[in-house]
Amino acid sequence: MKKLLKNNTYWVGKVDWELRRFHGDELSTNSGSTYNSYLVKEEKTVLIDTVWAPYAKEFVGNLSEEVRLDSIDYIIANHGEVDHSGSLPLLMEQIPDTPIYCSANAVKSLKGQYHRDWNFNVVKTGDRLSVGNGKELIFVEMPMLHWPDSMAAYLTGDNILFSNDAFGQHYANIALFNDGVDQNVLMYEAMKYFANIINPFSPMLRRKLDEIASLNLQIDMIATSHGVIWRDDPMQIVKKYAEWAADYQEDQITVVYDTMWNGTRTLADTIAEGIRSADPKVAVKVFNITKSDVNDVITEVFRSKTVVIGSPTISRSILHSIAGFLHLVKELKFRNKSAAAFGCYGWSGEGVGELNKLLQDAGFRLIDPGFRNMWNPDGDALDKAHEFGKKIAAGQAAAQ
Repeated sequence: MKKLLKNNTYWVGKVDWELRRFHGDELSTNSGSTYNSYLVKEEKTVLIDTVWAPYAKEFVGNLSEEVRLDSIDYIIANHGEVDHSGSLPLLMEQIPDTPIYCSANAVKSLKGQYHRDWNFNVVKTGDRLSVGNGKELIFVEMPMLHWPDSMAAYLTGDNILFSNDAFGQHYANIALFNDGVDQNVLMYEAMKYFANIINPFSPMLRRKLDEIASLNLQIDMIATSHGVIWRDDPMQIVKKYAEWAADYQEDQITVVYDTMWNGTRTLADTIAEGIRSADPKVAVKVFNITKSDVNDVITEVFRSKTVVIGSPTISRSILHSIAGFLHLVKELKFRNKSAAAFGCYGWSGEGVGELNKLLQDAGFRLIDPGFRNMWNPDGDALDKAHEFGKKIAAGQAAAQ
């Protein structure tokens, strides 16, 4: 069922209440998601993006109830990823000659995924497409936000920016607009989306935000590809993106660990207590990575000024859960954050050294060589762990 955005522009997407994993199994979507597709019905009828393939039959069926498929004049493919383009093959069986407007890289993406040679029309930043009644779509290439083929489209007259993946969230809702949902959930999901998807491309994002600003476009609504549509103060999310892209951090220290026989867990709790005792104002959060949602923990790392990572030594290295987590952290390219490592060991004790290498490789600034404890920590060891936490809080940890 279509929903009105503004004047002659409608939402014709799909709410996915059941979605819990995205990008394969890489990203948790505990609040579900939406696949936002839009229909512009001016003198020309324009479809902007489609929905994920599992819902293709439903999407095409619903769309055919809103408009004769052969009356669609143009299709805009802002991004070739399957959650945006998955319904194209079924739709194009009905209207095979309909022009598809997209970036040059999107042509490569769509051909590579679907092996069809549709009526592609390549556009670049500044190109315009008339939709009638004095309105145009202006295209803005947005490479690496978050794929090389990504772009956005701006509808003049109604001042709607169809922003693609930028400014979105994985947040299932039927309210459609940002002023109709829980604001705390909305902003958390927006931050989680940024931290886990957009953050690696922050330098490009900053340049793109400047480029969009230089176009002097009045933006009254931001229609994203996932989650809510920003109509109440839509520039608030643009301001947040500018803030988040500028090596973001809060006054927070996050402790992340895994443990074998609870020794490293005990150290984690004690280090956290030391941090808190030295700085009662700092937010301190502790996560066992095997008991926590990894993407939620990533969001907390994004918010933090310092992360403290712990693992016992095993096979002269570290537990694979922590190694995998730090690999993900490296991919996300966090900047301007400090770190320290800790862990228990029984024999050789290489774990903290391995953690240090991974943290430095991920771009973190080490503030200490790390805290190691042989065997299960006792009273004296716990006192030292507490002191280690106090030094972490001060940002002046010294060699043990």
